Amino acid sequence: MNKRILLVEDEPGLVLTLTDRLTSEGYQVESARDGEKGLERASSEAFDAIILDVMLPRKNGFDVCRDLRQRNVTTPILMLTARGQVVDKVVGLKLGADDYLTKPFEMMELLARVEALLRRAATPATSPAISSAETYQFDSIKIDFRRAEVDRDGQKIELSAKEFQLLRYFIEHREATLSRDELLNEVWGYDAMPTTRTVDVHVAWLRQKLEPNPRHPIYILTIHGMGYKFVG
Repeated sequence: MNKRILLVEDEPGLVLTLTDRLTSEGYQVESARDGEKGLERASSEAFDAIILDVMLPRKNGFDVCRDLRQRNVTTPILMLTARGQVVDKVVGLKLGADDYLTKPFEMMELLARVEALLRRAATPATSPAISSAETYQFDSIKIDFRRAEVDRDGQKIELSAKEFQLLRYFIEHREATLSRDELLNEVWGYDAMPTTRTVDVHVAWLRQKLEPNPRHPIYILTIHGMGYKFVG
């Protein structure tokens, strides 16, 4: 069966262009012209990926992304932003988007991003050590892999989808020194974009949420000149 993609975009010309190209690549494309309709469809129907514009009528893409993640919709999301500002990209990733692309973009770049998201969703990284385990605990922090939930002493810790995937990869490879390039390849799915700075940002967010003192981490350690190591 062809992969289903939901395109949430209000620019008619772009909707037509993307629909034609994605369809020619073998995808089944559905579209929504405003944020509220996109949220409704993404919440009630099964899609393999969502291409979500930031600037939308009725509800912007950031709010749609946040609401989908709060509803436990884990469909990979590629956000499109016309502004290209770093703050937009960071906000989108923090709200749970899996990747972003700045307009104008090359069609081949968008196709590569979509393929990477679908590949990662189809083949999640797992290791024999926890592939059959549903939970993992270190100190007072407990991770439920099946529910994609994290809590400390019974209090839920809110993680974005990408933060959770990064934490899971750290746990699967605990005690190993992991380079930023490896983390990009395995967690984001390819090494072209985003940059290694994205890894640093997500590690910083995890430390803020998990470490007793983020300035002096004891779980996610920086191995200078090499990368990071999880020792929880």
